[in-house]
Amino acid sequence: MLESYIKERLKTKKILLMTHIVMGYPSFDASYEIVRQMVEAGVDLMELQIPFSEPMADGPVILHANQKAIEEGSTVQGCFEFAQRVAQEFSIPFLFMSYANILYKYGMERFSDRMAKINLKGAIVPDLPPEEGKDYLLAMAKNNLSPIYIFSPETSEERMGYIGSFAQGFVYCLARKGVTGKTTSFSTDLADYLGRCRKATPLPLAVGFGVKDKADIDFLKGKADIAVIGSQTIRVVEEKGTAAIGSFIRSLV
Repeated sequence: MLESYIKERLKTKKILLMTHIVMGYPSFDASYEIVRQMVEAGVDLMELQIPFSEPMADGPVILHANQKAIEEGSTVQGCFEFAQRVAQEFSIPFLFMSYANILYKYGMERFSDRMAKINLKGAIVPDLPPEEGKDYLLAMAKNNLSPIYIFSPETSEERMGYIGSFAQGFVYCLARKGVTGKTTSFSTDLADYLGRCRKATPLPLAVGFGVKDKADIDFLKGKADIAVIGSQTIRVVEEKGTAAIGSFIRSLV
């Protein structure tokens, strides 16, 4: 179980690190090398994003990566094959991140069945709220997979409680409203918000959207359980190349 894995890791670490890649960007070979370096550098779990033409929660950095991956021929089938390879070769938990249209077109039950078969642990689907996700939730429950749900600073306590009743594994807390990749203020307001999140669910809390360096991660220690690095790793690849990922991750842990 994903929640059990996270809680066990937290017995020896103050905060875990989850990274995010767009499968097929800049190529599948490069994506594999990025995963390898991240795991060797100490990443605890990882989101594997299936590229989508309209990734509404993603800012310009990840949007560009989605577009380029699709242009280079990244497909859902190719992503499943890639996910199967890394899940077999590396011991950390891997999750899918994508958008509801992909799951609907593939077939919810078929998608979940294949996730379980290749040993993925859960999924983050930002545009599929619980009210619209009955088939998704049933399919995930059938295969003992974790549906990861999202809190934002605009989410009321009542809504947090409702969303939390469907979540498993952990809850993804957006550090601010908006899309990925923009600047986030790591301040008292964020700490207060994470306190509200903590009261709303017994599940571990992951924080993403704007986490970019060790100072941000250090701020989150004691307030969250998982720090999520997404856009910044793509920036590192674009600016310094794939070979720079390992040293970047080691600078965070």
